[in-house]
Amino acid sequence: MKIIAITNQKGGVGKTTTAVNLAAALAEKGLRILLADVDPQGNATSALGLSDLKGRSLYEALVNEQAATDLVTPTRIENLSIIPADHEMAGAEIEVARMETPLLQLRRVLDPLRTHGQFDYAFLDCPPSLGIWMSNALAAADELLIPIQCEYYALEGLALLVDVMERIRVSGANPDLAFCGLLMTMFDNRTNLNPAVVKEVRAHFQEVVFETVIPRTIRFGEAPSHGRTILEHDPSGAGAEAYRALATEFLQRQKNGLTFVNQ
Repeated sequence: MKIIAITNQKGGVGKTTTAVNLAAALAEKGLRILLADVDPQGNATSALGLSDLKGRSLYEALVNEQAATDLVTPTRIENLSIIPADHEMAGAEIEVARMETPLLQLRRVLDPLRTHGQFDYAFLDCPPSLGIWMSNALAAADELLIPIQCEYYALEGLALLVDVMERIRVSGANPDLAFCGLLMTMFDNRTNLNPAVVKEVRAHFQEVVFETVIPRTIRFGEAPSHGRTILEHDPSGAGAEAYRALATEFLQRQKNGLTFVNQ
């Protein structure tokens, strides 16, 4: 099982949307996918229509040392399971920070799943901050996938995130951490600005940037309110087709071993 953290310290860039819908698109292709909700807001959990999961969240493994295998919760989507989050995780930051190895708690929780053979990929939906949970995700992941909104402030804070990634590597917490790629989201071809931003980002980061670009569509805002993925809510729409294309490109990159240590 390979672990991919989907992360950006900037909020509102399509991070949870990408975690949920890329996971669903890969599950649709027949891969066995685990989604771990590492955000105390629990948006990935609710986006899949799940609630009232007290006692089954990631908190139980991180703080109460319950086995992660016992917390894996099947979803209605074939091949897709989740370890949900709940609001207890917000207070757990203090408890985890007091532990002997606070940065390695999520890795400790997920390591048994690596060898369990139940899943092909695990995706970590991270909170939009550089706090303890994102640091834990960086220490636990094999690769990072970073969604970036198609606007000129999109790269704001990215250098800081790369610096934190490098600190995690140099500290020995996760020396092999690499980039999976940068994903441009919320693209609107009705403006001149968005294509210009994409062109600039591609010129700077080159092959690090996924060819697939996620469009801006109102359907993305509707789907979570119904507890559905975009593939369920608007299966033939532009958003669903974009995440299916991303899933295909993601798998091709994985097959080719295309990762990037630092940019």
